[in-house]
Amino acid sequence: MLTLGVLLCSIFIANSQEKVRKAIMVIVDGIPADMVERLNPPTFEEISQVGGYTRAFTGGETGKYNESPTISAVCYAHLVNGVWTHKHNIWGNGLKAPNFNYPSLFWYLKQQDPSKKIAIYSSWEDNRTKLIGEGKAEIGGMKFDFYEDGFELDTVMFPNNPKKDKFLDIDNHVAKLAAKGIRENAPDLSWVYLQYTDNVGHGFGNSPEMDKAIFQADAQVRDIWEAVKYREENHNEEWLVYVVTDHGRDDKGYHHGGQSHRERTIWFTTNDKNLNPYFHQNTPGLVDVFPTIVNFLDIHAPENYQYEWDGVPLSGEISHKLVHAQVEKEKNQLQLEWTPYDRDTSIEVLISLTNNHKEGGKDEYISLGLVPSAQGKATFDLKNLNSEFYKVVLKSSANTSSRWVEIH
Repeated sequence: MLTLGVLLCSIFIANSQEKVRKAIMVIVDGIPADMVERLNPPTFEEISQVGGYTRAFTGGETGKYNESPTISAVCYAHLVNGVWTHKHNIWGNGLKAPNFNYPSLFWYLKQQDPSKKIAIYSSWEDNRTKLIGEGKAEIGGMKFDFYEDGFELDTVMFPNNPKKDKFLDIDNHVAKLAAKGIRENAPDLSWVYLQYTDNVGHGFGNSPEMDKAIFQADAQVRDIWEAVKYREENHNEEWLVYVVTDHGRDDKGYHHGGQSHRERTIWFTTNDKNLNPYFHQNTPGLVDVFPTIVNFLDIHAPENYQYEWDGVPLSGEISHKLVHAQVEKEKNQLQLEWTPYDRDTSIEVLISLTNNHKEGGKDEYISLGLVPSAQGKATFDLKNLNSEFYKVVLKSSANTSSRWVEIH
């Protein structure tokens, strides 16, 4: 028989055990931020009440080297690879030649710990086989532990019907499979993709039909959210949930792909309880979810890979965000500007003259010195570092951020 002391000790030990961390990304395709904010769907709102909601952006920087099409698959890659198109090399839904030297979150997690379980639930098989590249030699043959996808090809379960978009039924099925997978398997990292809202936007634009589709997507996310809450209530787990849209739409709501403000404007809702000032005070980018999940899952990536990431974390400590880098060729000076968040820390400025990482190699970086984060800007004499191309990295104990400089 257990004594009261032994029982209390057992309870204390159980309660003091560190929770196992899990993360899940959900894409609901092509929902403009202004429509979410007008309709205030209840599941999205409930999740944001735990953590937060923010407008964000996709598409890189208009007119700059990292400008990226606001096309669906392109934006999925921003989310799961943490870089803009000039690196991951996905320019359209055809997924013709992804550059796996900028790998996905799933690869980083499996590289660190092959025992971790990864999952994908998607209407679209190409997300697994082409975008992430499951089984390809370039990513070491990595395989998903759980996957449910390819339903767009299943004309038996989901027959083509000219009077009905089958993707509503597919998304309902995907959401239920994802919820079941979370409850029963609890993968360490999951990606859920729901497509129907994008189809409705293309067909009906800004319309009551689109409003209805958004509420239907919210109900699908409800299944997933309830499964997450079940895991947290019944198991020693802590889950990070990010529900995002991949792109906005043009002013009439039919199209996307360009660089208009509404096409570039997206949104995040998350249960993250540790959101930092960057999330709350700025308009973050789609690439910022990637390092946020990296930190939450305590993934330790090699530095040369970290220097390639285009995002910065949305939660936890952050010291800076590098927003501008240019070289005045006549003066041979590197001019930098950044947004300081931790004004008491120092930042190391690193520079490389090569882009070997693109081909699977490694770049050598030179340290230009330390600068106070509070300074917000700095100028460096490049002296003998003449080049037509520079990679610049600002590094601190909290985070790194990077820019390219191309001399034309």
